[in-house]
Amino acid sequence: MASLEISLGGFSWVCGEELDLGSFCIQRTILDVLNLLFLSVFSVILVIGYIRKHEISGCSRRDWVSGGVSICCALTGIAYVSAGFWDLVVRNGGSQPLGWLVYFVRGLTWISLAVSLLVRSSKWSRILSFLWWLTFFSLVSTLNIEILVKTHNIKIFDIVPWLVNSLLIFCAFRNIFHSVSEDTTPDKSESEPLLAKKPVRRTEVGKISFITKLTFSWINPILCLGNSKPLVLEDVPPLASEDEAELAYQKFSQAWECLQRERSSSSTDNLVFRALAIVYLKEMIFVGLCALLRTISVVVSPLLLYAFVKYSTRDEENWQEGVFLMGCLIISKVVESVSQRHWFLNARRFGMRMRSALMVAVYQKQLKLSSLGRRRHSSGQIVNYIAVDAYTTGEFPWWFHSAWSYILQLFLSIGVLFGVVGVGALSGLAPLLVCGLLNVPFAKILQKCQSQLMMARDQRLRSTSEILNSMKVIKLQSWEDKFKNFIESLRDVEFKWLAEAQYKKCYNTVLYWMSPTIVSSVTFLGCALFGSAPLNASTIFTIVAALRCMGEPVRMIPEAISVMIQAKISFERLNAFFLDDELKSEEMRRVTLPNSDHSVVINGGNFSWEPESAVLTLRDINLGVKRGQILAVCGPVGAGKSSFLFAILGEIPKISGSVDVFGSIAYVSQTSWIQSGTIRDNILCGKPMDTTKYEKAIKACALDKDINSFDHGDETEIGQRGLNMSGGQKQRIQLARALYNDAEIYLLDDPFSAVDAHTAAILFNDCVMAALRHKTVMLVTHQVEFLSQVEKILVLEGGRITQSGSYEELLTTGTAFEQLVNAHKNAITVLDLSNNEGEETQKLDHILPEVSHGSCPTKERSEGEISMKGLRGGQLTEEEGMEIGDVGWKAFWDYLLVSKGALLMFSGMIAQCGFVALQAASTYWLALGIEIPKISNGMLIGVYAGISTLSAVFVYLRSFLIARLGLKASKAFFAGFTSSIFNAPMHFFDSTPVGRILTRASSDLTVLDSNIPFSIIFVLSAGIDILTTIGIMASVTWPVLIVAIFAMVAAKYVQGYYLASARELIRINGTTKAPVMNYAAESSLGVVTIRAFNMVDRFFQNYLKLIDTDAKLFFYSNAAMEWLVLRIEALQNLTLVTAALLLVLLPKGYVAPGLVGLSLSYALALTGTQVMLSRWYCNLSNYMVSVERIKQFMHIPSEPPAIVDGKRPPSSWPSKGRIELQNLKIKYRPNSPLVLKGITCIFKEGTRVGVVGRTGSGKTTLISALFRLVEPESGTILVDGLDICSIGLKDLRMKLSIIPQEPTLFKGSIRTNLDPLGLYSENEIWKALEKCQLKATISSLPNLLDSSVSDEGENWSAGQRQLFCLGRVLLKRNRILVLDEATASIDSATDAILQRIIRQEFSNCTVITVAHRVPTVMDSDMVMVLSYGKLVEYDKPSNLMDTNSSFSKLVVSSTSKLRYPPSMAFLKNSFSIFYFPSFNVFEILSLYCLLACLCP
Repeated sequence: MASLEISLGGFSWVCGEELDLGSFCIQRTILDVLNLLFLSVFSVILVIGYIRKHEISGCSRRDWVSGGVSICCALTGIAYVSAGFWDLVVRNGGSQPLGWLVYFVRGLTWISLAVSLLVRSSKWSRILSFLWWLTFFSLVSTLNIEILVKTHNIKIFDIVPWLVNSLLIFCAFRNIFHSVSEDTTPDKSESEPLLAKKPVRRTEVGKISFITKLTFSWINPILCLGNSKPLVLEDVPPLASEDEAELAYQKFSQAWECLQRERSSSSTDNLVFRALAIVYLKEMIFVGLCALLRTISVVVSPLLLYAFVKYSTRDEENWQEGVFLMGCLIISKVVESVSQRHWFLNARRFGMRMRSALMVAVYQKQLKLSSLGRRRHSSGQIVNYIAVDAYTTGEFPWWFHSAWSYILQLFLSIGVLFGVVGVGALSGLAPLLVCGLLNVPFAKILQKCQSQLMMARDQRLRSTSEILNSMKVIKLQSWEDKFKNFIESLRDVEFKWLAEAQYKKCYNTVLYWMSPTIVSSVTFLGCALFGSAPLNASTIFTIVAALRCMGEPVRMIPEAISVMIQAKISFERLNAFFLDDELKSEEMRRVTLPNSDHSVVINGGNFSWEPESAVLTLRDINLGVKRGQILAVCGPVGAGKSSFLFAILGEIPKISGSVDVFGSIAYVSQTSWIQSGTIRDNILCGKPMDTTKYEKAIKACALDKDINSFDHGDETEIGQRGLNMSGGQKQRIQLARALYNDAEIYLLDDPFSAVDAHTAAILFNDCVMAALRHKTVMLVTHQVEFLSQVEKILVLEGGRITQSGSYEELLTTGTAFEQLVNAHKNAITVLDLSNNEGEETQKLDHILPEVSHGSCPTKERSEGEISMKGLRGGQLTEEEGMEIGDVGWKAFWDYLLVSKGALLMFSGMIAQCGFVALQAASTYWLALGIEIPKISNGMLIGVYAGISTLSAVFVYLRSFLIARLGLKASKAFFAGFTSSIFNAPMHFFDSTPVGRILTRASSDLTVLDSNIPFSIIFVLSAGIDILTTIGIMASVTWPVLIVAIFAMVAAKYVQGYYLASARELIRINGTTKAPVMNYAAESSLGVVTIRAFNMVDRFFQNYLKLIDTDAKLFFYSNAAMEWLVLRIEALQNLTLVTAALLLVLLPKGYVAPGLVGLSLSYALALTGTQVMLSRWYCNLSNYMVSVERIKQFMHIPSEPPAIVDGKRPPSSWPSKGRIELQNLKIKYRPNSPLVLKGITCIFKEGTRVGVVGRTGSGKTTLISALFRLVEPESGTILVDGLDICSIGLKDLRMKLSIIPQEPTLFKGSIRTNLDPLGLYSENEIWKALEKCQLKATISSLPNLLDSSVSDEGENWSAGQRQLFCLGRVLLKRNRILVLDEATASIDSATDAILQRIIRQEFSNCTVITVAHRVPTVMDSDMVMVLSYGKLVEYDKPSNLMDTNSSFSKLVVSSTSKLRYPPSMAFLKNSFSIFYFPSFNVFEILSLYCLLACLCP
């Protein structure tokens, strides 16, 4: 017993009395010790559990009961801690000298209990918690009952904890019950399949509970998942049904149609704005109410400060008033926080719906747009409507409510000033008005800069897009420097406006920070002069707080007005687009008459691309196409063949007549239209898989061997616009898509131009004549060798049908059609085709035995280029790279290192510290100066104004230095990015979609230009402001430091918790934007095909999914941000409330009123500053994703140098043009198979070499090797004895000329397209045009050489575009010329003329001709035959024709299917007699024509 007394004797110094176990104080102390013991054991178990990874995250199950009780425990703990501070400060001592320590211990106990309620811990931890809570409740209840029985009285500090204890014991039993039920419930996961995918639950925001919605807790599952692992797209739940794009579009569409019906022709109303206003009026009212509540609660803050300072100056204590003020403060801050968060999120949510509706409406409109409308709105402009205008209107709700609420806040703040200061506030209105008016010119200047910046950026991006799409041509022509300089010049214009805008913002920042100083100084002066209010603490700091409320509106209103103007412009642009001309249903009627004998009927059809002009594109078209008939359409370049098909499709405006179509249509365009996706996706095109039909389509289009050679088969991904497919493969995929569609009418626009003669024969026989034998086929073609087998032929010239009939009928009339046929046969006629047709057929069985290996003779294995370019086992288009997880400060250090801006950054921090120090000094002066009677009002105001004015210098320096850092970084990143892209090898562009590069050049670079510099400013200033604020508050009431530090640490933890998910959401969002734009651009290019196949609805649904995917990332990113800000505001409001509570509880006179005002004025700003820090720090972290993305493309392995010093060839090189290939081996990637397999041969100087082979044989790769688009794996290429790999790329490519397979024109004029470098005179250009058959066409144009060329040369036919490319090489006149299937898109007659021109103009040059048409190479000096990358034959064509060679078999395969009329059969046999090697091709052609006339 004695030992017990000794051990318990220590309690006497706590209670200040002799040890008595019956004492209530001693009993409470024993209870506190027991609680500390429980707490210690609980902490040890938690630590052990953490180390062993037993702890389970608390977000696995929502438990609002435990959460509510936990809050009650925490509040109880805070109350005890506050009481401890009170006891410590007052130090009444008395009977309990260490009473404050007891309060702190009890506070710690209750806060620990709050934590124990929230932690989901191990089994032992749960048992201990139950025992702790049960013991605590039992002992407290026993003690309190004893007190009540003995004293009939109990303190408030005993009642409240007792009630909370009751809740605690309820939770104890409830948790035990849950634990037991969980233990007895079988684990479902054991019976579920291991690979079963957990469905992502839709978040229906409208159906969740009020508290969950109020606190944004519905987003907890995503944040919790993001903390357990890096988020991927599949982890993000779909949007709520009311937020989906389809519903948004339906509502908008209904409102639009209603308004359009009511609209008069003279009306100028903006229907887009009105429709959105009708649809979203209720939502806008709700957001407006939130904004109003927030505005009122913000304006109340200065009044509360005034009341607190007044309270502190009173002599008598009034607890009721103090508690009332505390209640008002808490309510105002809670209302401000919750209302602002819901205003921000809902404004953006409803803006997202508007944006989605408009994006869908733009997409839907482009699918309906007529040819006139498409001419007025290019593909790039339509993408801009989606990427710029729709996004701008999506921001409209937030800025609209910001504008009026900030104006209201400004006027209410002025009202507060008048209420507190009276007439003296009038003097402050004048400088306020001046500062406000000064914002107007600044806003106008900034708006002008912004407008010019946007225009310059649009111009740069349009040109960048065009250049990226044509990069192969640019590299072949060695125009990289020219176009790089062009892009850099556009960037210089953009950069000029960017720099001006950034520097002007520096002045705007000074004005923003100087305005409160000027206005407050003048207001203080007015109070002193008018005597309307005493210059005491309450007046001065209320004025300061009111002016802070006015500062934000003064800064934001001009910006809000600027954004509203931009939104107005976007509304007008969208309105004009939506009202533009649509395709009229009467242009073409689709009639369902199953028994009709006709498929297409045109009566008196006159059509024109420009209905306003008198020029008709097609005239007097009368045609009836019978069901099941195969009809061919031929004619020279520009005759109107494609327009004829467009007339049937209803794409060209009809001036008069009628077009009736009986049945469904499948259309194959002249320029291949391929979607991003797999080969299978492109062929099926949304239709269900029918394996039998699918395989037939593939075989008929000669795709089966290609697909078998790909690592991924028909699941091989096709890059954007088919960039990793050869021209022939794209055309065959397009043809297979049409075939699989199983339509009744087939419109084929020159489908064989991109394939070799053998493949063309297979396609014609197996696809057109066999697979489509029961269909109606209208075939536009230049391959006249197939015309003999069709039932009917139309010949078009000058937009008219000049001839119509069968092959024999047209040939015997001695007309233009016969000339077309003869032109095609001008080379074939020199062949010795004396054998009969049966013999030729037998020869086919033995074609290329070393290649076919017993495969089907008419369908050779087609080894596509694609199989060589893809990584073995990997897809061709590489997945977009993306950082994962927290990369820490790496991106920020990269930003500083690349820009070399560390010194600027450090100087900016020094300037910010100086600014904050001077601002703090000025307010400290006010707080202390008013307490010194000797200081006059004039000195008080003067010193304050002087210190504040000096701070303006530092704020300007800070803004200038950071703006300079941002501009330096923008320049450095752009230069590195642009150089890297232009120096990248060609295989980079083959495997990287253009949209991926453009996203970095547009949105990522915009973030770098505009967002990052000011984010750095805001993070710096907010961080330093918080430290200063807490320092000032702690200097007045130091205990607040404990809560402030806790709040900051907790805020940092919450911020880290948020960032783990937010960072990934932003990164994923960076990859979901590009597909939306790419899909719109792809659809715009293929809109004719989409409409022809009647696939508008399917494409529309796909686009809806893409928009919803992008929108859900946007929505959850914003929701997560508001979740974070709400919690950070709650933590900092705790600091504010603590500071206010301490000021209320402190004895009167303990703190000077001036310091009370100073502390509260900073405390009221603390929440906003902390939110600003967290928001901008998170924004900066998210913006740094753009730095990561751009930096990824700054380190692309570059191709060899353009110029190698010391190894430059002589200026006259190559003087001869001799090319030697020595064991040349080529592969596209290190781990891919060889494409060229040891080729050795010599192209002698001045010879014409024809290169032939099946599709995928390596013809284009050989040309790529000559131009070093791909480097040799081994072997050499010598040009005039010089190894081309030893010299620079520019020195090589400038000395070679090429006409590429795909003709490429750039937006601009005819002159700039023929002579981009400006090296030739006008006379030289006209001569070149005359030689390439374009002079007559261009001479008829009003602007001649300055006539426009639209995007990608769309206003010129494919044949004319190829002629322009011929004009370029005619100007260059190099010793080596390469024709890479250069005449595939022109008719045979024009082809023959061009071959003559090339012979004349390049008679002394080495000409390498890669051709699909065998006649094109028949007059070559040498012919090279390639197969599977091997050189099969290389000899004179006459020698090859005399033997059983691969070349002769290729010729046979291209001609054996021709069916000759009697006269032509006679000619065919006659040429075996008339063939003499000494005859040139023109003599033979003349003889051929003569004989044709003699034998009708």
